[in-house]
Amino acid sequence: MGNAQSPSNNDPRYVSAARAFTQKELEDLRSLFNHLAAQSQNNAKCISPPVFQSYFGLHGPLGERMFDLVTQERKDQRLTFEDLVVAKATYEKGTKDEIEEFIFRLLDVSGDNFITRSDLKIVMIAIFNNILCIKDSQDRSSSHEDIVNIFLNAAKFSMHNEGGTEETMSFEDFRNWCTHLPSVKKLLGSLLLPPGSGRPGSQIPKLLTSTAIDSNIILLRKEYAWHIGGALSQHDLEDWKLLYHSSVNGLSFNTFLGNISGDFELLGLFTITTSPVYLNIEVLQALCAGCTATSFSAFNAVYSLESVHLRYLKYCKHSCAINFTSEDIPNGIGFGGRVNHFGLFVSANFDQGHTFSCTTFGSPCLSKTNRILPEVIECWGVTQVATQDKHDAVKGTVLERFKEDRNMLKMVGLANSSE
Repeated sequence: MGNAQSPSNNDPRYVSAARAFTQKELEDLRSLFNHLAAQSQNNAKCISPPVFQSYFGLHGPLGERMFDLVTQERKDQRLTFEDLVVAKATYEKGTKDEIEEFIFRLLDVSGDNFITRSDLKIVMIAIFNNILCIKDSQDRSSSHEDIVNIFLNAAKFSMHNEGGTEETMSFEDFRNWCTHLPSVKKLLGSLLLPPGSGRPGSQIPKLLTSTAIDSNIILLRKEYAWHIGGALSQHDLEDWKLLYHSSVNGLSFNTFLGNISGDFELLGLFTITTSPVYLNIEVLQALCAGCTATSFSAFNAVYSLESVHLRYLKYCKHSCAINFTSEDIPNGIGFGGRVNHFGLFVSANFDQGHTFSCTTFGSPCLSKTNRILPEVIECWGVTQVATQDKHDAVKGTVLERFKEDRNMLKMVGLANSSE
């Protein structure tokens, strides 16, 4: 592939690629090319690697690999206008298979036709450090490398390279990894968009906490928020507000319910750490999104951001158990599975719980033992801009307009009291 020729205006690859764009889009690409070529100190005939990497915010091995792919791996350090059109037509306007194939080749940062854990590590470090610009915090117990390893542990490497020392990733392994990490796939599929254009997959929710709360006790990190955001819609990625933290508010179910009741939709993120005797996982998370504060209808579940459990991000709707009076149903909150056999359950006292393998989310038991002892619980609310005007807001009957309050009554067995 190193002998590939740069496409010309008469090259079938360029002719075919150009058809994917409108005339206006081609003119815009020409303007971009001319602008970057003028900075490349080569008589404005092509774009040099440093200018390309600087404009797209891709530095180091990931930027070098992207430049190689865009230039058909010619290794001549010259990116022509035709190269740019062909690459963007494939990478941004191609079929699903063509786009995934491009991203798959991009992950091979070493350029040896094999994707190893080392390749993925370089890519993830580049994402956090150079693209998302999430810096290490000296106050955190876990480093950036620890976070990167969590994402890497969600990947499988099912192939063996006879000439190498590491197992390698197949195309199917890659697809499975992207399924579990939608944030990674979104971002890797948008790197030929300029950084200031709102690249899909690049937005990190702003985590809002009280200034009185020590940031070091917060378990939700920006890296995790970015990962979770990959499964949510764009309007859910603005501000996330800390509604409840057991270290601040106490281990109280009533306080928890009081804090999360409000006039906004809720992203309920329960983060639990336990004694190593019961669970050798630093962070255990259950996520229910796209629901009201009182219904707790599960939209997604991320049971763990440690080890292989990052894989269990699934789209699924299932109600969670919240009960105060019944002797048949445990008093607390359960995610997935069934009564007394939830994928994750936390008692109403927030002092104990259990975890079992769960077909709802395809997740395993999250602990070495089924019993868990929570130490810290966090809940984050997603604030959203109201889409209804005041006139729409008052439509419907009183019971229809206050359905969230009725849901709360249902949970405590008083749903019919107002009828």
